[in-house]
Amino acid sequence: METIFQYRTHYLLHAYVVMPDHFHLIFTPQDVPLERAMQYIKVGFSYRYNADRKLKLQVWQRGYTDHRIRDMKDYEARKRYVEQNRVVRGLVESAEKFEYSSANGVVSMDDYLRG
Repeated sequence: METIFQYRTHYLLHAYVVMPDHFHLIFTPQDVPLERAMQYIKVGFSYRYNADRKLKLQVWQRGYTDHRIRDMKDYEARKRYVEQNRVVRGLVESAEKFEYSSANGVVSMDDYLRG
């Protein structure tokens, strides 16, 4: 979570959830391309993870999956998927009570930019 928020100056963050072995984000890159924003997150996390444990492991698989949101209907469907992912997987009973998700409303999310 700290890594996602550390690099938030480079993107607008609209929704997120951290899963046991991956994460989902809905974000809009601002001053960097999408690839660079993902690199900040993945490399930043890997560096901290390995430094804290005095290791040199490859934490992430190469690449990532992206989807360009086309309209508000698509945005709402993707946001619902992201925020309900842990509930659907049976990991929590309520997305709103889960600490590592935008569904809980604790962290303010950026507005989705239409168009």
